[in-house]
Amino acid sequence: MKRLFFFGILFILTSSCASEKLNFSPLSSSFYSEAKGSDSDRGLKKSIDINIKENVNASEISNLISTFPKFKTISVNEEVVSLKYSLQNYLYAIDANNISGKNRSIKSFEKSYKKIQKLRQNLPKDDDEILNRYLVRLKTNISIIEDSLKGN
Repeated sequence: MKRLFFFGILFILTSSCASEKLNFSPLSSSFYSEAKGSDSDRGLKKSIDINIKENVNASEISNLISTFPKFKTISVNEEVVSLKYSLQNYLYAIDANNISGKNRSIKSFEKSYKKIQKLRQNLPKDDDEILNRYLVRLKTNISIIEDSLKGN
Protein backbone atom coordinates (compact mmCIF):
# COMPACT_ATOMS: atom_id res chain seq x y z
CA MET A 1 0.00 0.00 0.00
CA LYS A 2 2.88 2.36 0.80
CA ARG A 3 4.41 1.71 -2.63
CA LEU A 4 1.16 2.49 -4.40
CA PHE A 5 0.78 5.69 -2.39
CA PHE A 6 4.42 6.66 -3.08
CA PHE A 7 4.11 6.08 -6.85
CA GLY A 8 0.80 7.93 -6.91
CA ILE A 9 2.37 10.99 -5.27
CA LEU A 10 5.42 10.71 -7.55
CA PHE A 11 3.19 10.55 -10.62
CA ILE A 12 1.17 13.60 -9.53
CA LEU A 13 4.31 15.61 -8.84
CA THR A 14 5.98 14.77 -12.15
CA SER A 15 2.89 15.30 -14.26
CA SER A 16 1.87 18.56 -12.61
CA CYS A 17 5.26 20.29 -12.78
CA ALA A 18 5.70 22.94 -15.40
CA SER A 19 7.44 21.67 -18.46
CA GLU A 20 8.31 23.08 -21.82
CA LYS A 21 5.57 22.69 -24.39
CA LEU A 22 6.32 20.50 -27.38
CA ASN A 23 6.91 22.37 -30.59
CA PHE A 24 4.45 21.02 -33.15
CA SER A 25 5.28 23.80 -35.56
CA PRO A 26 6.20 22.64 -39.06
CA LEU A 27 9.16 24.97 -38.85
CA SER A 28 11.54 23.38 -36.40
CA SER A 29 14.10 25.31 -34.41
CA SER A 30 16.85 23.96 -36.67
CA PHE A 31 15.11 25.76 -39.55
CA TYR A 32 16.23 29.15 -38.33
CA SER A 33 19.72 30.19 -39.22
CA GLU A 34 21.58 31.89 -36.43
CA ALA A 35 24.36 33.44 -38.48
CA LYS A 36 23.39 34.89 -41.81
CA GLY A 37 26.02 35.91 -44.32
CA SER A 38 26.07 39.30 -45.94
CA ASP A 39 24.13 40.03 -49.11
CA SER A 40 27.33 40.13 -51.12
CA ASP A 41 28.01 36.54 -50.02
CA ARG A 42 24.70 35.48 -51.53
CA GLY A 43 25.00 37.51 -54.71
CA LEU A 44 21.59 39.16 -54.24
CA LYS A 45 20.80 42.62 -55.51
CA LYS A 46 17.96 43.09 -53.02
CA SER A 47 17.71 41.56 -49.61
CA ILE A 48 14.93 40.58 -47.29
CA ASP A 49 15.73 42.24 -44.01
CA ILE A 50 13.44 40.45 -41.57
CA ASN A 51 14.27 38.17 -38.68
CA ILE A 52 11.77 35.38 -39.26
CA LYS A 53 12.58 33.77 -35.90
CA GLU A 54 11.51 36.82 -33.92
CA ASN A 55 8.68 37.95 -36.22
CA VAL A 56 5.29 37.58 -34.52
CA ASN A 57 3.42 37.33 -37.82
CA ALA A 58 5.66 34.55 -39.13
CA SER A 59 5.17 32.70 -35.85
CA GLU A 60 1.42 32.99 -36.16
CA ILE A 61 1.54 31.70 -39.74
CA SER A 62 3.57 28.74 -38.54
CA ASN A 63 1.08 28.08 -35.73
CA LEU A 64 -1.88 28.34 -38.11
CA ILE A 65 -0.22 25.83 -40.45
CA SER A 66 0.18 23.32 -37.66
CA THR A 67 -3.32 23.78 -36.22
CA PHE A 68 -5.32 23.90 -39.45
CA PRO A 69 -8.43 21.71 -39.01
CA LYS A 70 -9.53 18.87 -41.25
CA PHE A 71 -12.81 19.24 -43.10
CA LYS A 72 -15.35 16.71 -44.31
CA THR A 73 -14.83 17.68 -47.95
CA ILE A 74 -11.85 15.93 -49.51
CA SER A 75 -11.27 18.58 -52.18
CA VAL A 76 -11.06 21.31 -49.52
CA ASN A 77 -8.55 19.26 -47.51
CA GLU A 78 -6.41 18.68 -50.59
CA GLU A 79 -6.33 22.38 -51.38
CA VAL A 80 -5.57 23.22 -47.74
CA VAL A 81 -2.52 20.94 -47.96
CA SER A 82 -1.38 22.88 -51.04
CA LEU A 83 -1.98 26.17 -49.22
CA LYS A 84 0.03 25.03 -46.19
CA TYR A 85 2.87 23.89 -48.44
CA SER A 86 2.94 27.32 -50.11
CA LEU A 87 3.05 29.03 -46.72
CA GLN A 88 5.93 26.86 -45.52
CA ASN A 89 7.85 27.65 -48.68
CA TYR A 90 7.10 31.34 -48.15
CA LEU A 91 8.60 31.29 -44.65
CA TYR A 92 11.61 29.25 -45.82
CA ALA A 93 12.22 31.66 -48.69
CA ILE A 94 12.11 34.68 -46.38
CA ASP A 95 14.55 33.06 -43.98
CA ALA A 96 16.88 32.09 -46.83
CA ASN A 97 16.68 35.62 -48.25
CA ASN A 98 15.33 34.15 -51.50
CA ILE A 99 13.22 36.85 -53.17
CA SER A 100 12.26 34.83 -56.24
CA GLY A 101 11.27 31.86 -54.06
CA LYS A 102 9.18 34.19 -51.89
CA ASN A 103 7.40 35.56 -54.95
CA ARG A 104 6.70 32.05 -56.31
CA SER A 105 5.33 31.02 -52.92
CA ILE A 106 3.04 34.06 -52.79
CA LYS A 107 1.66 33.24 -56.25
CA SER A 108 1.10 29.62 -55.22
CA PHE A 109 -0.61 30.79 -52.01
CA GLU A 110 -2.90 33.12 -53.96
CA LYS A 111 -3.82 30.34 -56.39
CA SER A 112 -4.72 27.95 -53.54
CA TYR A 113 -6.53 30.72 -51.69
CA LYS A 114 -8.76 31.41 -54.71
CA LYS A 115 -9.54 27.71 -55.15
CA ILE A 116 -10.46 27.39 -51.48
CA GLN A 117 -12.73 30.43 -51.76
CA LYS A 118 -14.65 28.65 -54.54
CA LEU A 119 -14.78 25.36 -52.61
CA ARG A 120 -16.07 27.11 -49.46
CA GLN A 121 -19.49 27.49 -51.07
CA ASN A 122 -20.13 23.75 -50.65
CA LEU A 123 -19.12 23.58 -46.98
CA PRO A 124 -21.54 23.52 -44.05
CA LYS A 125 -21.92 26.89 -42.33
CA ASP A 126 -19.79 25.98 -39.28
CA ASP A 127 -16.92 24.63 -41.39
CA ASP A 128 -17.13 27.67 -43.66
CA GLU A 129 -16.83 30.04 -40.69
CA ILE A 130 -13.85 28.16 -39.26
CA LEU A 131 -12.09 28.07 -42.62
CA ASN A 132 -12.78 31.76 -43.18
CA ARG A 133 -11.26 32.64 -39.79
CA TYR A 134 -8.06 30.79 -40.66
CA LEU A 135 -7.85 32.31 -44.13
CA VAL A 136 -8.36 35.86 -42.84
CA ARG A 137 -5.65 35.42 -40.20
CA LEU A 138 -3.23 33.98 -42.75
CA LYS A 139 -3.85 36.72 -45.28
CA THR A 140 -3.55 39.43 -42.61
CA ASN A 141 -0.21 38.09 -41.36
CA ILE A 142 1.19 37.75 -44.89
CA SER A 143 0.07 41.31 -45.71
CA ILE A 144 1.83 42.65 -42.62
CA ILE A 145 5.04 40.77 -43.47
CA GLU A 146 4.91 41.97 -47.09
CA ASP A 147 4.32 45.57 -45.96
CA SER A 148 7.31 45.39 -43.62
CA LEU A 149 9.47 43.99 -46.44
CA LYS A 150 8.42 46.80 -48.79
CA GLY A 151 9.27 49.35 -46.12
CA ASN A 152 12.94 48.29 -46.08
